[in-house]
Amino acid sequence: MTEYVIIGDGIAGATAAQTLYQDEDDASITVITDEREPLYNRINIKEYAKGKMGEDFIRMHEEDWYDERDIDLMLNTRVWKVEADDNTLVLHNGDELSYDKLLVAAGGTPRDLPVPHSDADGIHNFWTFVDSRQIRKDAEDSEHGIVVGAGLLGIDFAYALSENDVEGKYLMRGDRWWRYAMDEEGAEIIHDELRDAGVEPVFGEGIERFEIDRMGRVTEAVGTTGERYDCDIAGVCIGLDLNTGILDGTPAETDEGIIVDEHMQTDDPDIFAAGDITEFYDVLIEERNINGSWDSAQEQGEVAARNMAASATGEEMETFSIVPKYSVSHFSMPFMSLGSPTKGEEYVSRNYGEKEHRRLAFKDGRLVGAVLIGNVRPVGSLTKVIKEGEEVIDSQDALLEERIDLDSVLDS
Repeated sequence: MTEYVIIGDGIAGATAAQTLYQDEDDASITVITDEREPLYNRINIKEYAKGKMGEDFIRMHEEDWYDERDIDLMLNTRVWKVEADDNTLVLHNGDELSYDKLLVAAGGTPRDLPVPHSDADGIHNFWTFVDSRQIRKDAEDSEHGIVVGAGLLGIDFAYALSENDVEGKYLMRGDRWWRYAMDEEGAEIIHDELRDAGVEPVFGEGIERFEIDRMGRVTEAVGTTGERYDCDIAGVCIGLDLNTGILDGTPAETDEGIIVDEHMQTDDPDIFAAGDITEFYDVLIEERNINGSWDSAQEQGEVAARNMAASATGEEMETFSIVPKYSVSHFSMPFMSLGSPTKGEEYVSRNYGEKEHRRLAFKDGRLVGAVLIGNVRPVGSLTKVIKEGEEVIDSQDALLEERIDLDSVLDS
């Protein structure tokens, strides 16, 4: 019997467990998570925080789901150390657990602002279902709020404020939202959406410190410009520190994430990784990449599970290759990114109307990513062009047409 251990019960870890259960007749499967509840939909916790969705729509697995599949689920459990020499895990309580193949899908930990009073009551990260519950509770009782962090999690927090009738300020150090993927024209469409929702973007601004009352609750944020912002609730959404320390002292190499090849395998043949925590070799852009999208994590979990099983029997392993997609549902028009829109060397864009915009990212003449606002119908065509990996920079005008003639682009 092969002993498989999975650290992490997010979509990557849970998908890996399901895949092993389906594909392996004789396997021992253990899933370890430091969270207090089984898999839930991390994408939809933003809808819960907005008050638009109940808890039953967020939960995906109950504990009996694991019992029915003979998967040993260990909640509220931390892995203290991986002893790769003898394929053993040391848990936070001192217990040890052996494995034949290990999958690390432990994700990351939200970064806190290194400023005074950043741990005050009313200041939140936005990463777990527990976070979402507390944000919703606090937002219902708040009048003024701020958001720090001009990315995808920040926009979720901004709309949690809006939907709970909290007057919001969205502080961004740069000159626009998601500046690594968006140009000024596209970002301004989003800025107008924020303003319409009652959240005011503030550019070129960070946090110097938070002020608190006698009970330790946040009352005000002081910006790096000296400006003061009233707030009884604040969101700090400035990215994740990936939990790579779990593999310190093992042969598995880490950098920003856990470095894996196109098979999701580390330098240790018995250790694999999947999900947000991976710094994987992306065969589509031919370099290391980190991608936190739900569909990417799900596919990585499935590929990693199959390859753990294949490596145990000496069979050929499967290559991970996907064009990830991420959509934002808050706006009055569709918004979607696909591929790796921050990895471009050259960019082109076009406006098609007041709320319609497209930006394309090219690397070595190949399309590697796109951001679509308003009209998302070209997603299928653009996805195919990215997958094909052909040099199409000379067809950029055709790729910016409202309707893309895919055959002519690829034939050219």
